Amino acid sequence: MIIARLFLPLSLLALSGCASTQSYHNPQDPLEPLNRGIYQFNEVVDKAVVTPAAKGYNAIMPTAGRVMVHNFFSNLDDVIVTLNELLQFKLVSAFSDSGRLLINSTVGVFGLVDVATTVGYPKHREDFGQTLGVWGVENGPYLVVPFLGPSTLRDSIGDLVDSKPSRISRISHMRTRNQVYALKAVNRRSELLTQEKVLDQAVLDRYSFIRDAYLLRRQSMVYDGNPPRIKYDDEDYDEEDDSSPPASTPAPDSKAAPDHSSSIDTAPAVQPVLFTQPAAAAATEPQPSAVHRIWLAPN
Repeated sequence: MIIARLFLPLSLLALSGCASTQSYHNPQDPLEPLNRGIYQFNEVVDKAVVTPAAKGYNAIMPTAGRVMVHNFFSNLDDVIVTLNELLQFKLVSAFSDSGRLLINSTVGVFGLVDVATTVGYPKHREDFGQTLGVWGVENGPYLVVPFLGPSTLRDSIGDLVDSKPSRISRISHMRTRNQVYALKAVNRRSELLTQEKVLDQAVLDRYSFIRDAYLLRRQSMVYDGNPPRIKYDDEDYDEEDDSSPPASTPAPDSKAAPDHSSSIDTAPAVQPVLFTQPAAAAATEPQPSAVHRIWLAPN
C-alpha cells in the first residue's frame, strides 16, 4: 500500500503532458486538474466506505479502547521517528524517543498506555520526507494519490523508505497485515470526523484548503515549527537607503533673504502613510520593523 505512494505519483507525472500547456495559480501544483479529479474520486470512496466505517468504529469502540489503539500505533511509529532523528543529527531527540519507545513497550504494555509522556518523554514526529527536506531536497510537485490522499513527490519517496523498517510491513501473514493497516486507517479517520465538520462549515474550496494546509504543515515540520520568513515584493520599499548624500543647496548671495530655515519644516515631495497604527500614537509608539506602506504622490 505504501509503495503506491511512490509509483502512482510517478505514473501521474507521466500523464501530465496534456495539462502542461495550461497555467495554474499555484506553482507547487502543476498537475491541479489531474489532482482535482483524483481528489473527487477519493472523496467518493471516503463517503461511501471509509467514513461509514469510521463512524461505526466510534459507535462500537469505547473511548478508552480508541485511545489504546492510537497509542499502540504511535508506539510503532516511534521506531521510524528515532531513526529519522538520527539521520537528521537530532541526537537529544533521538535519545528521548528511544527512551519513550522502551518505556511504552514495557511499562506501557506494548504501547497501549502512553506512560512515557507522563514521565517527561514527549512525542515527536519525524519521517524520511522531513529528513530529505532537512537535507535540502525540495518538495517537488504536489500530488493527490488515489486512496491515500495528499502528498508530494518527496514525501512519496519518504513513505517508501519509512515502510522498510516498519513493524507492520514485516508481518508475514498477508491477511493479518492488511487488517492491521485497515485498523490503523479507520482509527485515524475516526479521529478526523470532528475536524471535518469545521472544515465543511468554514471552507469554500476544500481541495485548495487541504493542499495549502498540507504544504504549510510539511514545511513547518521540516523546520521544526520555525520556517524561513517569506519576503514579498512590496517589502522592498521598507529598505530605504540612508547613505545617499543630501540634496545640494545653492550658495547664498548677498541679496538673498534672511535664512529662516531653522523655523520652517520643508515637507518631502512624497510622504509615506502607515496603516499599522493611528497617527496620534505614531509619535509616541515605536515603529514595527516591517510595515506595508502606500505611497501617495502629490497632487
